[in-house]
Amino acid sequence: MNERDETLEVLREISRNQQAMLEGQKEALNIQREQFEMARIQFERAEKLQDRAEHLQDRGSQMMKTARRVLVVILPLIIALVIYLSWLIFR
Repeated sequence: MNERDETLEVLREISRNQQAMLEGQKEALNIQREQFEMARIQFERAEKLQDRAEHLQDRGSQMMKTARRVLVVILPLIIALVIYLSWLIFR
């Protein structure tokens, strides 16, 4: 082999190595795209769950407000009925 043939062989080897590197980079890029898509989907799911949790929290808060209002009305009524019942029993 002369020097020209050796140079051509080295250049071919460099070209093959570059092709192999490009294939590896393409594969890595595809994996990154898949991971990004998975992360995006997980983020959307987490966002939906967060919205749902906020909605449930709001409903719970409304229920507690209603329960407090009802308690303000019912508790004195119960006390009055207990007093009336005691009066009826001990009369």
